[in-house]
Amino acid sequence: MKILITGAAGFIGSHVSAELLRQGYDVVGIDSMNDYYSLELKRDRLRELLASKRFHFLEVDISDFGQIESVSNKIRADKILHLAAQAGVRYSIDHPHAYSSANLVGHFHLLELARKWEVDNFVYASSSSVYGGNTKVPFCETDQTDDPVSFYGATKKSNELMSHSYSSLYGLSASGLRFFTVYGPKGRPDMAYWIFADKIKRGAPIKVFNQGNMKRDFTYIDDIVSGTIAALEKPAREFATGAPHRIYNLGNDQPEYLLDLISEIESALNLEAKKQFMPIQKGDVPNTWAEISRARSELGFQPSTTLHEGIEKFMHWFSARGDRYK
Repeated sequence: MKILITGAAGFIGSHVSAELLRQGYDVVGIDSMNDYYSLELKRDRLRELLASKRFHFLEVDISDFGQIESVSNKIRADKILHLAAQAGVRYSIDHPHAYSSANLVGHFHLLELARKWEVDNFVYASSSSVYGGNTKVPFCETDQTDDPVSFYGATKKSNELMSHSYSSLYGLSASGLRFFTVYGPKGRPDMAYWIFADKIKRGAPIKVFNQGNMKRDFTYIDDIVSGTIAALEKPAREFATGAPHRIYNLGNDQPEYLLDLISEIESALNLEAKKQFMPIQKGDVPNTWAEISRARSELGFQPSTTLHEGIEKFMHWFSARGDRYK
């Protein structure tokens, strides 16, 4: 079984690739290797994957259809896991073109590739950001998602609509995974937990938005990996009625205060953060919370890592390597 993974040098992509290789799959990874954050971190993730003879890598920009056509002529995969995207809610406010290119055009190109290959299953990354201004918690897959508060969230909602149309038109079995605040070792340096750890370690002040009244459904990377692989192994056609397209929340079902996250990092470093309390930022929402009964029943998804355990594992990795990726 050969699986194509886009964004293979990314945080989630590299972790999922490593687990699939461990399970005996053949993996072809593609990534644009852009410099949105540390290229050295991306290269280190790739270096670990390339130690396996069953992993092959191609540097490809998914927004370039010529490069995608070249991939389609060189290889063929049974399934596609599409994780490549321009990430970041706040970055999308000032750099919308990066999101239209990678998240809209790039997603379309992968749908076309999946149609051409007639893959058994197409799984792609959506985001909890699609819930936007929704005030009802917990967030359920059947909730309205037509009130995005960030352009990033709007592109992810667009990905879901595009995928549904391909499922309806061409019978493509597709599953969209709404990830909720994923964290852990080898994560992204632009994420809050990494920024907090770096600044607290250096004695620099940290900005705490919405005066600290923020809650996030922090989800540890190993739990996300298990849910993602389950979605790959259980095509949407097994559960969907009508078009074979299914949406799943992948979260911890345990929202935590931002101040509790900071407290865990302070404890791990044995240091006290210098906190600057700020108003909520444009594009942010005060709370996220995943209702995961669908993922539990259909995918067997059962997150088990507490915030304390997850931050402890991250800090163990970060303390030894974090300075390498500034």
